[in-house]
Amino acid sequence: MSHIPPALFVALAELVPELHVQCAEPWCLIGSAAARLLGAEVGVADVDVLVSRADAETLATLWAGRRDAAHAPADDGRFRSRFGRFRFPGLPVEVMGGLELDQGEGWQPVSPGRLVLAGVQGMAVPVPALDEQIRILESFGRDKDRERAAALRRLRQPSALSIVSSS
Repeated sequence: MSHIPPALFVALAELVPELHVQCAEPWCLIGSAAARLLGAEVGVADVDVLVSRADAETLATLWAGRRDAAHAPADDGRFRSRFGRFRFPGLPVEVMGGLELDQGEGWQPVSPGRLVLAGVQGMAVPVPALDEQIRILESFGRDKDRERAAALRRLRQPSALSIVSSS
């Protein structure tokens, strides 16, 4: 597994326990942080959290003092959710409640599919499984997401093994 950058670790150390306590429905990380936790060599500028709309409302109330009200999400015509960006130590956290994507055929919910737990210093962090992350990132259709999907695909390739004959 790739090294977890200190800023990501610091953000997760405060964020993950709160999500486990505050969210009534399943949640997971998506985007660059989720890819990094599975071992992809990608940069991480923020932590994207996929939650239900109800849990997004709960978190928005709980974290009102952390809210970054000046931030406007990019590609907002392509995505919709109960969105909030919050200041956390290390990295900002972006919460997407009931995230939907419009690829030209109307709004469709973004489903994380099968989840796996990434272990980070004793914390269980739910992230979509490798193939699910690739599917999600490719569906977003942005260059940065295609690059992350490619980094995840590289994890499927077997390591080069040297075969040594002793004869």
